[in-house]
Order: sequence, then C-alpha cells, then structure tokens
Amino acid sequence: MTEEAMLQGCMRNDPSAQQELYARYSPKMLTVCYRYARNREDAEDMLQEGFIKVFTQIRQFQNRGALEGWIRKIMVHTCINSLKKNKKFAESVDIIYANSLQVREDAIPSILQAKQVVECIRLLPMGYKTVLNLYAIEGYSHKEIGEMLDIEESTSRSQYTRAKAMLEDILIRKRIIPVPKVKTWLSAIKVN
Repeated sequence: MTEEAMLQGCMRNDPSAQQELYARYSPKMLTVCYRYARNREDAEDMLQEGFIKVFTQIRQFQNRGALEGWIRKIMVHTCINSLKKNKKFAESVDIIYANSLQVREDAIPSILQAKQVVECIRLLPMGYKTVLNLYAIEGYSHKEIGEMLDIEESTSRSQYTRAKAMLEDILIRKRIIPVPKVKTWLSAIKVN
C-alpha cells in the first residue's frame, strides 16, 4: 500500500489502512517513546495513546512534510503530556550533586554504539533526560522546551547542561571507552 493510499484510508477510518500505518511506524515510534519512559510498559502505553491521537487527528495532516515527522511530533507531545500528567518530570537529582559536575567536553566519548548511548541517557533523572531528548535529539529550542514543559527557558538550558555533565560522568564511570581515548562525542550535540 502506498503512503498516500494508506493516508486516505486512515482518513476514512479504514481498519486495514490504520493497521498498515501502525505496522509501518510503530517500531520507530516505540523507540521515541522509550527514550522518555521509565520502562517498556510505560513506553508502550505512550505509544498506544499517541497512535489514538494520530488516528483521531489524521485529517489535520496537511502533507507539508513527512508523515513520519508528523507522527513523531505527536508521539513526543504525548510523552511529554504523560510525564507532566504523572508528575514524573518533576523528579530531579540532588542540586548539590548536579552543581558539582563539571562539563569536560574533552572527556566525552566520541564513538558509541546507539544502544549504549540510549541506555546511558535512560539512567539520567527524568527532567534531565527529557530536556536532553527534546533539545539534542528532537531539535526543539530551549524556548520551545520551556513552553512544552511549563518551565523557564533558562531552566531548560541548565537542565541540558547538567544532563550533559551527568551523562559524561556516567559514560566515564561505565568505562564504555577508555578515558585516554575519549574525544568530544557530546560536543556534536548542539549547544546554544
């Protein structure tokens, strides 16, 4: 089934088209949800809730970009809303520890397998992990993140800086790459 036929079928609430869309995009979107969730069960709940929104809002898709990008945006917003609803974003680390971390860009691994990076990111406190995902992976600005999470733009910036520092610390402690060989992996993550 072509993407256009699938899209038209979904707009008519055709179950076979909806099933095709789900089958085509759910694996990638589960990965998106998993980055924000505490565990696979929470990620699957976010995924299901997100696809309900996709199917109920499909007529709003205006073919101005990729369908996958539109679905991804819905998934990210669903994840954020779930975190806010369950007050999971409010969790944070001890500020004394967070402030003591120093960002040492030269001490961050340069090459890591995606699975190792994701697992290390998942170890971050929910607030740090959320901001890091939204900014570095999804490409939202700190202003947009502040609006999405109902926090100040400066809070988003500081959470991001602390997330990078804590991630660096985790990567070094886990010895994913020997310290003498670490480069600037996180420097590839945009900074502004």
